[in-house]
Order: sequence, then structure tokens, then C-alpha cells
Amino acid sequence: MTFLSALVLLVLVMDGLGDIPLFLSALRNVPRERWMHVILREMGFAFAILVVFLFSGRWLLMALQISERSLTIAGGIILFLIALRMIFPSASSPGMAEATDGEPFLVPLAIPYVAGPSAISTVMLIMSREPTRWLEWLGALAIASAITCALLLLSPWVHAALGDRGVRAIERLMGLVLTTIATEMFLKGVRQFVEGIQRV
Repeated sequence: MTFLSALVLLVLVMDGLGDIPLFLSALRNVPRERWMHVILREMGFAFAILVVFLFSGRWLLMALQISERSLTIAGGIILFLIALRMIFPSASSPGMAEATDGEPFLVPLAIPYVAGPSAISTVMLIMSREPTRWLEWLGALAIASAITCALLLLSPWVHAALGDRGVRAIERLMGLVLTTIATEMFLKGVRQFVEGIQRV
């Protein structure tokens, strides 16, 4: 995996555009002058959580004795399911937006909207495959977080410019890109599995 492919993958799974309606709903009871502070704080929390899993996830997988090919196949399946949800959102998706009284703290903005299961599993997968390139993966995560943060800071204007339909259309396009990445990851894991059997 290249630095650029890791960056694109992280931007897609963090799904800044898809989070815009959720953030706007969660922040509706917060004064507008506090929005920038809250978004920056929650993105800081999310980044810290993902960094923890970036560096500790490999040891967790080793403790569970999960092989690289198994992780690659499972990662491809998980990303494919995430992509399907982006392309074909269920009718219950809007219900993900949790009503909050006052200012949200950690939940639900940092977890699970940004640092959700998909983002956590992705950073674990990236690091476990090539741990020696940890500086590149950390840089990709930092840039992806900055892009997501910028989208969320601009969320009122982005939503006003694109509308619900525009946001959903772009998210579905991102889902299509993610399906190709997930399929390639799955096929690579299968190839590794077949090659391992042939060597035996």
C-alpha cells in the first residue's frame, strides 16, 4: 500500500461528507460561536483514539494470532460492507444522529462518528501489514484527519451549497471508489492464501 492509497482509504472511511448531517444535528443545541471549538476538540479526541489503535492494534492482532492474509481478507469484506452502506444507505441511517442536550463531549461526535469501527479497523489493518512504515501511516492519518476536520468546520456552508441530495450523491460516489479498494484488498488476501497452500 502506498502513502497516497492509505490517505485516500482513511479519508473515505472517516467519511467527513457523510458526517456533515450528523454533526449538524448533534450541534443544533450548541451556540454557533462554539461550533469551531467543539469540532476541533472532538476531532482531537478522534485523532488520539485512532493513533492509539494504530500503534496498539498490531499487538492485539498478534495476541489473537491473526495472520496477515486473514486480516487482509477480513479487511476487504469489512470495507466492502461499509461501501455498500455508503452507496445504499438504509432507511434508518438518519436515526444515527443522536440527540444531545447541550454540548456533545466525546460521544457521539468523536466516537462513533469519526473514530468508528470502520476507521479503527482500517488503521489496525494498515499498520499490521507494514509496521516499519509507521511514520507514513501516522502522516496519512494526520492528513486524513485534517481533511475531515476542514469538511466538518465548513459543514454549514457545504450543506447549504450541496443540500442533502448533493451530499448523498458525493458520498455514494466515494462508496463506489471504496468498493474497488475493498475488492482489491480481498483478492490480494485470497492470492496470499492460495500461494500459501501451494507452498505447502
